[in-house]
Amino acid sequence: MKIGIAGAGLLGRLLAFQLARAGHSVEVFDPAPDAHARGAAGWTAAGMLSPVAELECADSEVFELGLRSLALWPKLLAQLEQPVQFSQDGSLLLAHRGDEGAARRVVDLLDRKAPPGYEPQVLAPAALRELEPAVQGPAHAWLLPCEGRVHTVQAMDALAAIQGVSWNWLQRVDRVEPGVFHVNGRAQSFDWVFDVRGTGARPELPVRGVRGEIFWLHAPGLRLHRPLRLLHPRHRVYLVPREGDMVVVGASEIESEDRSPVSLRSTVELLAAAHSVVPELAEARVVHSETNLRPALPDNLPQIETQPGLTRINGLFRHGWLIAPALVEDAIVSVMPDADPASTLARQHGLRVEPAMTAVGSPQ
Repeated sequence: MKIGIAGAGLLGRLLAFQLARAGHSVEVFDPAPDAHARGAAGWTAAGMLSPVAELECADSEVFELGLRSLALWPKLLAQLEQPVQFSQDGSLLLAHRGDEGAARRVVDLLDRKAPPGYEPQVLAPAALRELEPAVQGPAHAWLLPCEGRVHTVQAMDALAAIQGVSWNWLQRVDRVEPGVFHVNGRAQSFDWVFDVRGTGARPELPVRGVRGEIFWLHAPGLRLHRPLRLLHPRHRVYLVPREGDMVVVGASEIESEDRSPVSLRSTVELLAAAHSVVPELAEARVVHSETNLRPALPDNLPQIETQPGLTRINGLFRHGWLIAPALVEDAIVSVMPDADPASTLARQHGLRVEPAMTAVGSPQ
């Protein structure tokens, strides 16, 4: 098939990779100047693969998609020519003395929502010190053993380096129709098109941008082995280790489409909280800060909308790296000639695969 993909973010790159490997002719269009320009939300993420922890604000469909994606990520990354850091050593929930009430509410919620065998495991202080000696501040800890992390920048670069894909940079898709892209005023035809433009899919989809802010810290000699989440009464803060003595700090979630630099409030709150968890960060250097907009639908849940010649995937919100491989798998299954357009796989995992629509919410 001759396939067009609108958007070269995480979804677009995963789709291009899988479809090209299956022997299809794939063209990707994106307004970014090149493969390394950080316009897509996928660049501004720590890459935590946390199906259990995300149950605090997500539901069972995101959890199931996350579990499937955790199994898919190692297989996908093993097929790339460039190395991508990946691990699945679990993650830690942490709380300071005095914050037990707020932390307990979150842990109890996860206990209720997580299936048997995935509940948070209480860690005694000695067990915490053995797992993460650099964690000195928090008095309470819980282990989520199934969770992992992926190096998002390495993955984005490696996916864009695959062979057999035509990448069209500085090419904005203004409008999408079944089998047709309107690019810079010109119509281009395909056997099938995928719309994965995130916030760029407006007005066809009621998608909004939710601001996120992160910091990259360089902390020579610091040893962290897994993602850390601080459960605080006012905000959530995560720390994710990366190669080269780097730590990514973030978790701001602001209902705003402002793309301006990181705010003073986020700088003070996030970095002070990170230091309270790992005192060794006192001498770390802030080498990079970044903001971006996560694409979210009104219910904050992902959506695949399929009609002949056109598939839209959107609404990944804060769960992009956690659920993207499973979403791409479901979307591809839904357009194969011998597959039911309402993908059996998708329905099995609770994902909405919408019928053909003239507008969102208005079936033909």
